[in-house]
Amino acid sequence: MPEKLTATGLAGLHAAAARHVAPNRVPGLVALVASGEQVHVETLGTLSVDGRHPVRRDSLFRIASVTKPVTGAATLALIEEGLIGLHEPLDDLLPELARPRVLRRMDGPLTDTVPAARPITTRDLLTFTFGFGAVTEMFMAESAWPIQVAAEELDLAAFGPPDPAHQPDPDTWLARLGSLPLLAQPGERWMYNTGACVLGVLLSRAAGQSFGEVLRTRVFEPLDMSDTAFWTSHPSRLATAYQPAQAELVVVDPPDGAWGRPPAFEDGAGGLVSTVGDLYAFARMLLCGGAPVLAPESVAAMTVDQLTPEQKAHGGLGFNFFDHQSWSYCQAIQDTGAFGWDGGFGTSWLVDPAADLIVIVLTQRLFESAELPLVHRDIRAAAYAALATS
Repeated sequence: MPEKLTATGLAGLHAAAARHVAPNRVPGLVALVASGEQVHVETLGTLSVDGRHPVRRDSLFRIASVTKPVTGAATLALIEEGLIGLHEPLDDLLPELARPRVLRRMDGPLTDTVPAARPITTRDLLTFTFGFGAVTEMFMAESAWPIQVAAEELDLAAFGPPDPAHQPDPDTWLARLGSLPLLAQPGERWMYNTGACVLGVLLSRAAGQSFGEVLRTRVFEPLDMSDTAFWTSHPSRLATAYQPAQAELVVVDPPDGAWGRPPAFEDGAGGLVSTVGDLYAFARMLLCGGAPVLAPESVAAMTVDQLTPEQKAHGGLGFNFFDHQSWSYCQAIQDTGAFGWDGGFGTSWLVDPAADLIVIVLTQRLFESAELPLVHRDIRAAAYAALATS
């Protein structure tokens, strides 16, 4: 079988990645491009700016929101088992979210509420339409909304990156979330992030296991994803996380930091660490029909647009968010049919069935905006350019 990725194209891929690697830019990265049975991996730079530990194929990265598609797949696996229903109300398993109140205005006082028009369902959580989460308007406001202040005081990390050092245990976390009103009616509009956090608690209660055990038994072990977890006991393999600050990089989390011990809250929205090999195994599972994790019907549901025009009309993360993509179950779906998602700690993950292409980029440099950073865009463009034309 002829190779689909050309030698010239792969040389261009290496060049595209290499020009971004520098101690004050991207200290190190792993990039995987695969088409058919052909898999190409680039490892460049080091795990920290001191240059002592080179990046390797088995290096660990905090994958942040790339966790979300994994949570979505685990949810569909439990639906297939009959432990939860897609459309059933969650009042029995999540009584903290039964009969919620809804803010009259998203930026209004927490006491100015109306009753929810209907219960919250599993599908609402999967599609991020259950009524609570990050919206563009809150980041454009002159001052923090009351709901943002309350969520921060409760250590929920509901609107931003995971915070394993401070998030409480799952029961406490959900009780605190349930003490707050929703920002919108269930099913009304798309709101980022928090739905996947709640799914972790739901799956744990439905299966009678920790969320980490649910992922291990339903996803990680079947796919031999032995390096993916909510923490690592191998700090020497974990990249230091950096935040850009003017002309330098500032440490956000060291290898023996927040991901160096088991967290109280296993965050389904962004808590995992992983390797490029493990994420490739997960991508191949979805690209090839779902076995041994999901039925083909579940994969089909997870890789098509699941939002209504009305839900998208309110906008997403930025005013052009839905211009060329929409949202499925815990991941984005592009108009081309490609699907995947990105992690704000410096990772991106894309599967394009039409092109038979998988592109995974892992770095330790945090995103500076909602836009995919240039290093990811350049590598992704080079991956498409590397495909042989008939």
